[in-house]
Amino acid sequence: MHPAVQREGRQSVLPDVSAQNPVAVALEKAIPGAVVDLKTETDGPALYISAQAIVEVMQHLRDSAGFERLSAVTAVDWWPREPRFEVVYMLHSFKSNTRLRVIVRAKEADSIESVSRVYRGANWYEREVFDLFGVQFFNHPNLERIMMPADWEGFPLRKDYPIHGHKYSYQDE
Repeated sequence: MHPAVQREGRQSVLPDVSAQNPVAVALEKAIPGAVVDLKTETDGPALYISAQAIVEVMQHLRDSAGFERLSAVTAVDWWPREPRFEVVYMLHSFKSNTRLRVIVRAKEADSIESVSRVYRGANWYEREVFDLFGVQFFNHPNLERIMMPADWEGFPLRKDYPIHGHKYSYQDE
C-alpha cells in the first residue's frame, strides 16, 4: 500500500502518483473514499475500488469520465492470501482512446454488487466469473452457471480446484 497523503483536512489513501492521474483525482473528488489504491502498470493505470462503491464508481466513470465500454470482467484467485479474489473490470474510452482497469478485492465469502445495470454487457461477464471462480454478485438479474453444467461441483479456475480433473471414458460414446 502506498503512503497516504493529506488532502483538505482528511486522510486520503490515494498514492502520490495519483496527482498525475486525472481520472483518479476526479473520482476521489466525486466519491471520497471510493479509491483505496492506484497502481501505474506498464499497460496503464489500475484503480483499486472499495467493493461498497463499485456501482457508483462505474456510473461515474461511464457518465463523467467517458469510459463508455466495459470490455471485460475477470477475476484473479490469490489463494491462500486474503482477500482471496480480485475482480477486474476493464474499461475503454472511445473518445480519448484510453483504457482503465478497475479492481475490487473480495474475500471468499464476500458478495460484490453487480454492475450490469450500469453496463449491460457485464451480465455475461459476471456470470462467467461466478461460474469459474465462485464470486457472488448480488442484484444480478440471472446469476447462474453459463459455461459449466448446472450440476457441476466446484469452480475450475480456483487455485485450490483439483488439478487432476475428472476422468472420463469416451469408449462408450
